[in-house]
Amino acid sequence: MWTFIIILLVAWAVLSVVGFVFEGLFWLAVIGIILFLGTLVIGMIRQRGNKGP
Repeated sequence: MWTFIIILLVAWAVLSVVGFVFEGLFWLAVIGIILFLGTLVIGMIRQRGNKGP
């Protein structure tokens, strides 16, 4: 599961960098940042939910 989340985080980071490099694609950077943060939060919530009593 963590491997998949890390792959998504890397993909979103690359999209953000591409968006910032090409000024016409600034919207891509914004979407990349939002998806990066969303994936990070979901990963943290799932990790917290997997801990047993």
